[in-house]
Amino acid sequence: MEQSILNTVKKILGLAPEETVFDLDVITHINTAFSTLYQLGVGPDAGFAIEDDTLTWDDFITGDISIVNACKTYVYLRTRLLFDPPPTSFALQSMKEQLTEYEWRISVLREESNWTSTTEVV
Repeated sequence: MEQSILNTVKKILGLAPEETVFDLDVITHINTAFSTLYQLGVGPDAGFAIEDDTLTWDDFITGDISIVNACKTYVYLRTRLLFDPPPTSFALQSMKEQLTEYEWRISVLREESNWTSTTEVV
C-alpha cells in the first residue's frame, strides 16, 4: 500500500503519482486539512505540513489505527472539497456533513486515547 501522503491522496483523487501538474494545489489543500487536524489536537505537537511526496502517514501520526484511518479519510475529503468540489449542491452538502462528522469522530477518538482521570484514588 502506498504510504506517501501526497501520492495516497492523489490516487484517491484520480491523479497518477507521475502527474505533477496539480501537486502545488493538492499539497496546499492537504496542508489545510493538517492545520484543522492540528487544531483538533491530532498530529505532532509542532504541527505538520508536506512539501512533496516524501512524507508518509507514519510521519504524521501513529498509534490508534482508528484515528489514523479517520485522518486519512478526513485529509482526502477536505482536499477533494477544496481541489475538486462536487458539481451539485446535494453532493456538496453531503461532503460537508461527512467532514463535520469526521471532525467530531476524530475529536472523540483523540479524547478517548488521551484521556486521563482527574479523580484521585484515596
